[in-house]
Amino acid sequence: MVESLIGFGAILGLAFIGIPLGVSMLLVGIAGFFFVRNMTAALSMAGQQVLDLSTTYGFTVLPLFVLMGTFIHRARLSEELYDATNAWLGHRRGGLAMATVGACAGFAAVSGSSLATAATMSKVAMAPMRRFKYADSLAAGTIAAGGTLGILIPPSVPMVIYGILTESDIGKLFVAGVIPGLLLVVLYFGAIALLTALRPEMGPPGERFDWPARWRALGKVWGVVVLFVLVLGGIYLGVFTPTEAAAIGAAGAMLFAMGRRRLALSSMIDALIDAGRTTAMIFMVGFGALVFSNFINLAGLPDAMVALIQAFDVPVIGVILIICAIYVVLGCVFDSLAMLLLTVPVFFPIVDSLGVDPIWFGIVIIIVVEIGLITPPIGMNVFMVKTVLEDVEIWTIFNGVWPFLAATLIGLALIVAFPGIALLLPDLMPNLR
Repeated sequence: MVESLIGFGAILGLAFIGIPLGVSMLLVGIAGFFFVRNMTAALSMAGQQVLDLSTTYGFTVLPLFVLMGTFIHRARLSEELYDATNAWLGHRRGGLAMATVGACAGFAAVSGSSLATAATMSKVAMAPMRRFKYADSLAAGTIAAGGTLGILIPPSVPMVIYGILTESDIGKLFVAGVIPGLLLVVLYFGAIALLTALRPEMGPPGERFDWPARWRALGKVWGVVVLFVLVLGGIYLGVFTPTEAAAIGAAGAMLFAMGRRRLALSSMIDALIDAGRTTAMIFMVGFGALVFSNFINLAGLPDAMVALIQAFDVPVIGVILIICAIYVVLGCVFDSLAMLLLTVPVFFPIVDSLGVDPIWFGIVIIIVVEIGLITPPIGMNVFMVKTVLEDVEIWTIFNGVWPFLAATLIGLALIVAFPGIALLLPDLMPNLR
């Protein structure tokens, strides 16, 4: 166990001096395995893990969903999503912020990435909110927090990673994220309504649209609805597997972008290159995480933690809360994929030994990772918004996310207290197949 803790410390040290996380975990994992066994065993284990991950059929879902999100981004669907939600909500106090959350949810349903959602909506939503004199803190905070929905509303890249690491049903994970995702949207609406009720000057009402204009705006986002229903509905009804759904979604997104005349040959090549780079980065971190997890398993950290929990007779809910607290702390220094790849191999054996449902635990972990994306000092979504909105101070954005952070914590508490919120739809899936 001591060797494992030293390994975690070494990874943190390498990360702070600028070594990429995937490389850090790979080096520490090989060095730790060498220390416990020998160099031949360490190199053999590392090579086998890289080969196994590279040839895992389930991992093919990852580049396909990344490609789907890239094509959707090229189709510039974000503007239509924002216009549609603005037409229905913008005339309310705080309505433009609510419209931003709604547009983030819609974009998340076909992109699967929090950072992509935050970056895209920063370009789309900030200007209208400033035009109607919204406070920069509320406007930028809404975009950063709304972007976190990208990893909860399916399809979700972190859900794919979690499913592969724990050998859980990715299709059920996707379906399980629907109701919690909608719950967080409603809670974010509530946070905006409460804040603007207390301080009306932060979010004045926007333009009111008549009913024909609202329906016209809604009609422009049919592509999101079709792709979401096609991908998730097909998985839910058992028509195709998550991998097949990803392929259909990527092809559908490509055809949608081409139909809008926004995907020339050069743009298609750029989209393929972007998706390839993102996938390569994820695979590199995955290689390092698997090698490092083999080291900590050999060093006995999961077994030692299970024994410690049993010795102190910690209740299941206590274990879940401790794990959530650790994730919140880690979220201050790591991004979402790094946290999952680094910690799931440690925590999952513990909760599995306690009989915790892996689908429910996956949703809980994804929500806690969302919290990490908007907490200081390194909330990745906050920094992404800052990168796009260079004239907004970083602490202005952090000040704006606190109401949404409170709303997320309320949502997390509800899902922990009532697991059926996440498990209702997955539990119905076998009856429909």
